[in-house]
Amino acid sequence: MPSDPGVAVFLFLAAGAVALFSFLAVASWSDARRRERESYYKNDMLKKLADAQGAGANSALELMREEARLGSIRRREGMRVNGVVVMATGLGLLIFLKALISDAPIYLCGLLVLLIGMALFGGSYLVTNPAE
Repeated sequence: MPSDPGVAVFLFLAAGAVALFSFLAVASWSDARRRERESYYKNDMLKKLADAQGAGANSALELMREEARLGSIRRREGMRVNGVVVMATGLGLLIFLKALISDAPIYLCGLLVLLIGMALFGGSYLVTNPAE
């Protein structure tokens, strides 16, 4: 065991960092695997329904259209929420930098973030789905 307490702290932090990133890698891999299985089973079920004659094929196609429509709506709503969050961050940065450094116009950096948020928010209204 090293006698220097600085070395012991470094070894503890290094082991903690390795453990944290190992956990994150395994959690990410297992989540991707779960999503892959769900997608496989869903597509297999839809394929079987589509191969069937009659109402089964129509219901499978309707389900696929509905999922695509809902996915489009979720993406647009996500863009709106992201735009509002980035706008609020830009406004907060603008105010913070103005209060922190009042003699230089460095606070205008917050304006860049604010404009990016406005672009995200406004872009969510310009993106339309032709199926709707």
